[in-house]
Amino acid sequence: MLTGNHLIAGHWTPGDTTFLSAPATGEPQRFSVGTPAHVDTAARAAEAAFPSYAALTRDQRAAFLDRIADEIEARGAEITAIGTAETGLPTARLEGERGRTTGQLRLFASHIRAGSHLDRRHDAARPDRKPAPRPDIKMVQRPIGPVAVFGASNFPLAFSTAGGDTASALAAGCPVVVKGHSAHPGTAEIVAQAIDAAIKALGLHPGVFSLVQGGKRDVGEALVQHPLIRAVGFTGSLGGGRALFDLCTRRPDPIPFFGELGSVNPMFLLPAATAARGNAIATGWAGSLTMGAGQFCTNPGIAVVIDGPDADAFATAATEALGQTAAQTMLTDGIAAAYRAGRDRVAAQTGVRAMLTSVCDLRQATPYLFEVSGDDWLGNHALAEEVFGPLGLILRVRDADQMLAVAQSLEGQLTCTLHMDDADMALAQTLMPVLERKAGRILANGFPTGVEVVDAQVHGGPYPASTNFGATSVGTLSIRRWLRPVAYQNLPDALLPADLQGL
Repeated sequence: MLTGNHLIAGHWTPGDTTFLSAPATGEPQRFSVGTPAHVDTAARAAEAAFPSYAALTRDQRAAFLDRIADEIEARGAEITAIGTAETGLPTARLEGERGRTTGQLRLFASHIRAGSHLDRRHDAARPDRKPAPRPDIKMVQRPIGPVAVFGASNFPLAFSTAGGDTASALAAGCPVVVKGHSAHPGTAEIVAQAIDAAIKALGLHPGVFSLVQGGKRDVGEALVQHPLIRAVGFTGSLGGGRALFDLCTRRPDPIPFFGELGSVNPMFLLPAATAARGNAIATGWAGSLTMGAGQFCTNPGIAVVIDGPDADAFATAATEALGQTAAQTMLTDGIAAAYRAGRDRVAAQTGVRAMLTSVCDLRQATPYLFEVSGDDWLGNHALAEEVFGPLGLILRVRDADQMLAVAQSLEGQLTCTLHMDDADMALAQTLMPVLERKAGRILANGFPTGVEVVDAQVHGGPYPASTNFGATSVGTLSIRRWLRPVAYQNLPDALLPADLQGL
């Protein structure tokens, strides 16, 4: 049963005002509106929980992550039912995302059990070293304190209440305060119930996790500016993320803001691959571009191809494949409106030609396809901005040199993709030194939608893909965002963290 309230330090806490959800199907439900006062209570509870939670053994924290996964799975049918109603996402997508959410919780549990996140180091004392003895120095990664997490609109499970930011912070030993996204408050509450059940079952401090629902800009600002919050995880728009980032840096004590903000995820179609299998690449691109109504941060919005007959064939095949895609429900009315505004912005730019147009209104999205020359694209930053939805832009460059110029002009990206055959190796080798400075993940002969949650994954990139190019929000390396290295010089074992004792 939904309470419609906030979960703050183990209590389902109401607010003075409420808001109605806006589900894709079914009746709206009423939820409490968060306030800065709710944020303050949650942050203070998180700080109170930090000493005992950070002192848990790795096995104890891992057991907590595993128990959260169990509690989420026990509520699987309920989560799917309300998640599909709130977001319009199909059942298979929600069930797959739930599996990803519980899978990454268990992956992080396994990772911290092994101590792989600690980066333990020891330089033994050398008392006989001349001209001066060397002290004994040990180092380990330690949790930083309470973490704020902003739920994402496009991933109601994997990037929200118990998603990657929350799971990785809890794995690191940091209590979490989540600002739920108003697009799916019911889903957020049920997942919060699962976390609360795990806390109670294991007898942990209730301040380890809190959920503050809804709220206006003042709630987000209060969260990132609260003096007890030590870092922030965010997935959302460039404008909103940049505003919060600036607030974090202007604090009297600036804190890290790990924001994922935007990416067009360009694909580079090299000549031999385009000639040999341009039609297949076009079909695959259409599927990737329209997956989930294009509401993925890794949506490949731009295809760069050398102009000529092979580019013509690719464009024709992409147009045909996209034309067969039916309308899909977008996550919110606001996202649908922003998609239409992005479509209009692209269509109005100099040199842009429409390849596929359609009619979409309300929360329905249909694909659009445009093309533009390399000359017109290079002179127009507006064409390099993300459109969140199933819109594709074919960028026809004159030759390999202009393809390289396009790569050099890119801002930071989550992904860049090379479609290539063996005969394209020389051009690929020319592009690689540029692309690896532009993106966190580089693919060959694939499509970037679908992010594996594994040890080697990087889901981040230079700004504006993310605000911290050295971090990832997916994979076990994401745990390191919430840790800091501490060196201990000549300390007796009894004063060291348990993870260093006996080293």
